[in-house]
Amino acid sequence: MVINNMTVNKKNQLALLITAFLIAILSLFSALNFGAAETNINDVITGILSSGEGSFNARIIYELRLPRTLLAFMAGAGLAIAGLILQTVTRNPLADPYLFGISSGASFGVVVIMSVAGISAGFMLSGAALLGSLLAMGLLILIAGRQQNAQVESMLLAGVALSFLFSAFTSLLLYWSDPQAVAAILFWTLGSFARAQWATLWLPFLVIVVCISFMLSFKRQLNAMLLGDESATTLGVRVHRFRILMLVLSSLITAVLVALCGGIGFVGLMVPHIVRFFISQGSTAGLLVTSLVGGTFMVWVDVLSRSLLKNQELPVGVITAAIGSVFFLSLLFFRKSKV
Repeated sequence: MVINNMTVNKKNQLALLITAFLIAILSLFSALNFGAAETNINDVITGILSSGEGSFNARIIYELRLPRTLLAFMAGAGLAIAGLILQTVTRNPLADPYLFGISSGASFGVVVIMSVAGISAGFMLSGAALLGSLLAMGLLILIAGRQQNAQVESMLLAGVALSFLFSAFTSLLLYWSDPQAVAAILFWTLGSFARAQWATLWLPFLVIVVCISFMLSFKRQLNAMLLGDESATTLGVRVHRFRILMLVLSSLITAVLVALCGGIGFVGLMVPHIVRFFISQGSTAGLLVTSLVGGTFMVWVDVLSRSLLKNQELPVGVITAAIGSVFFLSLLFFRKSKV
């Protein structure tokens, strides 16, 4: 009976994974039809197959919409995985790169180099975002690591405080920056995929694939962390070292995406919770479904940002914040009602 149940469960997981994959592919293809210029399915197919050679619409599809849609998908997948990492290693369902100060630290690093050095593109942005996120993570570990008995709770409280701290520093830099640069920096901090280019897509793709591979290889340790620090230690997991490793992975994903897309919040909070209703995220299929759902969600958020207002583009972070805040409050309400 147990073997039969395990077989059925694996079949259900595989079916859900295939469904999520097909929906993701369909979403990527469908999103290419939305934009200021009117296009049809033939333009999409021609643009992809001809690499943008041919009609003007085909060039729009290949050179503008396709890299933007792919970046949106990778951003959603990466932020969902980053949120899942944080929720697993801290055993806190409300953990998110924003709540832990990682995104704010990365944004601070980028704003420093944009406002002081005047750099607005290139790998310097990713490096500055990584340094900012690692600074936030270092401070977080330094503050919370001293309280071993309540480390997880302290990390969340310290993360919220660090998020406000880096946001304050960012606002101060914007206040002293050149007024012409402030508008561009502010639009960037709200999140956008408008600067997506083929030349820069390989970096988030590589980082996300490597981090997902790490999570799959450490799947046993991640499942053990859900049982608590003492149980994980009994099972042979070096809890403190492993937690730091996972936090660094989360910081790396967030830093690269913040450098390319700006600040996009609540994705890492919402998507793992949504997926958790349907499948265990401790399995291989669960991890992959989380990334696929996150990518699909962000693709359609990007479509909304381009479609809600005529001839204008809403910042992606505004839409995710509006959806995420409602989700966050609903989650707190239902958690309280169960107690």
